[in-house]
Amino acid sequence: MTIADLREVLLFLLLAGLAVPLMQRLKVNQMLGFLLLGLVFGPHGLGSWAVQAPWLADITFQDVEGVKHVAELGILFLMFMIGLELSPARVWSLRRDVFGTGVLQVGLTAAAVSAFAFAFGNPPGAALTIGLTLAMSSTAVVMQLLSRGQGLASPLGQACFAILMLQDLAVVPILILVEGLGGNGTGALWPVLLLALAKAALTIAAVYLIGRRVARPMFAAFAVQRQPEVFVALILLLTLGIAAATAAAGLSMALGALLAGLLLADTEFQYEVEMIVEPFRGLLMGLFFMSVGMELDLRTVAEYPFWLPASVVGLLLIKAAVVALLLWRLGVGQAAQAGLLMGQGGEFAFIVLGYAVTAQLLPAQTGQFLLVVVSLSMLAAPGAAALGQRFAQWWETTRGGFTAASAGPGAGERPRAGHIVIGGYGRVGRLVADVLARHGIEHVAIERDHHLVAQGRHDTQNVYSGDASMPHLLARLGIGECAAVVLTMDDPKAALEAVRALRRHYPALPVFARARDETHARLLKGVGANEVISETVESGLQLARFALSSAGMPEGAAGFHIQVERAERIATAAAPLDRLP
Repeated sequence: MTIADLREVLLFLLLAGLAVPLMQRLKVNQMLGFLLLGLVFGPHGLGSWAVQAPWLADITFQDVEGVKHVAELGILFLMFMIGLELSPARVWSLRRDVFGTGVLQVGLTAAAVSAFAFAFGNPPGAALTIGLTLAMSSTAVVMQLLSRGQGLASPLGQACFAILMLQDLAVVPILILVEGLGGNGTGALWPVLLLALAKAALTIAAVYLIGRRVARPMFAAFAVQRQPEVFVALILLLTLGIAAATAAAGLSMALGALLAGLLLADTEFQYEVEMIVEPFRGLLMGLFFMSVGMELDLRTVAEYPFWLPASVVGLLLIKAAVVALLLWRLGVGQAAQAGLLMGQGGEFAFIVLGYAVTAQLLPAQTGQFLLVVVSLSMLAAPGAAALGQRFAQWWETTRGGFTAASAGPGAGERPRAGHIVIGGYGRVGRLVADVLARHGIEHVAIERDHHLVAQGRHDTQNVYSGDASMPHLLARLGIGECAAVVLTMDDPKAALEAVRALRRHYPALPVFARARDETHARLLKGVGANEVISETVESGLQLARFALSSAGMPEGAAGFHIQVERAERIATAAAPLDRLP
């Protein structure tokens, strides 16, 4: 490997490192920013001037195909994260939307777009290919837009996800159909199509049933060692392995990655795995959107100054109208928002259109035109989604519309506001959890020791594997909305690190901690714990009370003296230390 081989990687990291903070500062949508970066630094942007100015070749992307192959990993990890967020029970509850709304969306959109394509002079086979291709939406774009503000948990998000899931399932039948249209083998097409659907159903069932019995025990076996690199290796193995298995069966790799995430959903590793994957996913998703921007050829835009914008707007309006009609039950505002959110073309178009051009089903010029239409529609997606959201808010506030309530939390989902977060699920943590449960107070616990996690999950689903000193992990447990945090860890150093981290990120959050002794209690108070209970002091005071009573002191007097002693020791623990570690 030479420096030239690393040029594309270094350029992407440089652009990401400079652009992301700037976009955050300017409050620019990151997806839109990466699309524009791909357009500017791609082969059709500054790269097109590399012949006249050779130095531009060093600061532009030239190997677009290589970038696209790596960028596809971003889609896989996005789908893996979506699978982690969804419980299998919730996925099953969406089956009517998947096979009802999803099928209708693809069928009606394909019919409408095909009719327009046929009216503009395309042969029937080409028109059908165009309709099926443009009926698909971008999973990466829609999920990225829904991920803000917990949009995936809303009825609108669930309905959009169901449609996207059906679109992923439809990839193989559509590819077979396009292949048949290209080869004029329509006579034997339907048996092959039905066989592919049966194989897809069997593959999904086998992956889930077998993987569910293998994935969790495999993670549990290595969790005892607490080695992050082992977790990273297992996550990559699970995600890429199942994606490769579904691809070998003729299904979408993105669907395989979604199944991989579902295998770990509702397990104790859900949030820990999510924190490990999140940085990789963010970078790779940025690379994916940048690769989409590289596909835009501004010369094609200049050749069709009217038809390109008209085609993009027409595609958005047709798909928005179909989706809004199918989701009318959500209300006018929500239905319109969903339609504009799903209006863009999808990454699937890059595969199908390339194949259709190779099979001479579409002319090369038409294929390039449609690729630019899809790319521009993805570029317009954030603006269309924002417009839909504003329309929904306006409709609901001025026309008396309604906002469908979010689905209630299921097993393994983030608790509602006002819950208690328990750091450590040993003897003391379990006691605290039992008392809270007896009084009907919601709680969620996090524990480093996998054996304790496994024991706790026999009784409750609200115990997760992880480290309480990681605020971003605690944020996934709803710590920003909780009533308090109770730290009960045995390890004094871990408790100190957890209090420090919580005070740094959540200064107003009540934190109650268990201390090993008086010195440890003073340290915990020094770094910001609101209240500290020393296990040695409490056990000693209780034993002292029994001893005083046995020596003849009245019960009331013994209790009074022990209370005075407790108050003095609490005051001592609150005194500042000269030096903290």
